[in-house]
Amino acid sequence: MYNKAINKQRSSMSGLEFLRSTKIVSTVGTATDGTSKLKSLIKAGVNVFRLNFSHGNHGDHLKRITNIRSVANEVGCNVAILADLQGPKFRIGEVKSDIKVIKGNNYIFDKNSEIGDFSRVNLSHDEIYESLSIGSNILMDDGKLQFVVKKISKDKINTEVVVGGYIKSNKGINLPDVVINTNPLTPKDIEDLKFILNQDVDWIALSFVQKLSDVEEVKKYIGDKAGVIAKIEKPSALKELKSIIGACEGIMVARGDLGVELPPEEVPGIQKDIILECRQAGKPVIVATQMLESMIDSPSPTRAEASDVATAVFDGADAVMLSAETAVGLFPTEAVTIMDRIICSAEKHIKNHRGDGPQNLKVENFIYNAVSHSAVSLAESVKAKAVVAFTASGNTAYRMARERPNLLLVVMTPDEKVKRRLSLLWGAYSFFSKVQGYEAAIEEARQIIRKQKFAKNGDAIVVVAGMPFGISGSTNSIRVVDI
Repeated sequence: MYNKAINKQRSSMSGLEFLRSTKIVSTVGTATDGTSKLKSLIKAGVNVFRLNFSHGNHGDHLKRITNIRSVANEVGCNVAILADLQGPKFRIGEVKSDIKVIKGNNYIFDKNSEIGDFSRVNLSHDEIYESLSIGSNILMDDGKLQFVVKKISKDKINTEVVVGGYIKSNKGINLPDVVINTNPLTPKDIEDLKFILNQDVDWIALSFVQKLSDVEEVKKYIGDKAGVIAKIEKPSALKELKSIIGACEGIMVARGDLGVELPPEEVPGIQKDIILECRQAGKPVIVATQMLESMIDSPSPTRAEASDVATAVFDGADAVMLSAETAVGLFPTEAVTIMDRIICSAEKHIKNHRGDGPQNLKVENFIYNAVSHSAVSLAESVKAKAVVAFTASGNTAYRMARERPNLLLVVMTPDEKVKRRLSLLWGAYSFFSKVQGYEAAIEEARQIIRKQKFAKNGDAIVVVAGMPFGISGSTNSIRVVDI
């Protein structure tokens, strides 16, 4: 049984026109703790819950994981959990009070542990001193202040203030011009990973990825216990984007820090490029940060925010994410509800104006992509109600979704972890199946489709599977079947 959340999504449009394909990721926090609040978020349309390990302790997160699984089972809903690691975030030390620095003045960052003032502040990270050079930029407090390096030694950085303002204690530092020679996992991350890998978590997000080796190192810890999502929030990661996409299972366009370290006018184009690269590779991509930011305090979004969410849908993102809106905001359920409405409206527009949706991908000459592309073309030609993909690993579903078909994608898998992980994938509605034999599996898919009212008697579906049936990696057949 697929749950009331699907019925809710279906009722938001007319009849059985279509189900929402773009998924919603919601961050859980103090505003959404407790089973009743989690249930309201699922019913509003959440597909993936994000746990932000920059906040809270392991006890808090364990309770959230337990509650999410409990509510998902109660409602009968396929929901994934994404654990987001804090990563190597650099911060200054304490200052006596809010200190104002003036453009053109000199300012010092050093390893002195004394409380900072109008002339200096503590910056204790050795790797920064090793990586900076003359002319490097230092940004503080999400880019509100800017300094340029004039002189550097092993324990002191002399800078000139480029953009002045107030310095506040423990504010974050961004270094857009350099690749920091640092371990992608901090001691805190390693402790968090030990906890996460003992829990029922489907995805793990890696913060501040700079290069391919960052992803490769983290995957040594995680193995196949969860899918790895690389967060693109450092300009240096863009230089190895294709390799990073190839090495992980998913990507997050984390526009917060990325927008600090790059000129803001460049971010929309980069977002489009990343989405297209991920689709081409068959990897899910999340667009995140400040999507409905005003709804932290307001019951409705700005028109610009609505356009931002819709743009991600038009570009073909697999998912859009809510952060503080649902973690600490005053209107978490309303934020999910309006995001669902925006997505449905954008997808209805794409259905009626195909040229406004995700662009067609270049054809790649190997069997997985050829079968997927052909199945979608066939299904659209015969006006099938759904494509049904049988998959053990999930790879067939990823390849089908990259085509962004104008119809439902039903996924049948014998692996519960794969079923949950596919909650993040564009258009995928996944069901557990351990039926042996090709004909029996097709009959089970028919029954599920009837029960869920995805199609009715006489409608056609297109089935994609491998022969011999049930062997992972053998997807090679397409068949048209009547309900």
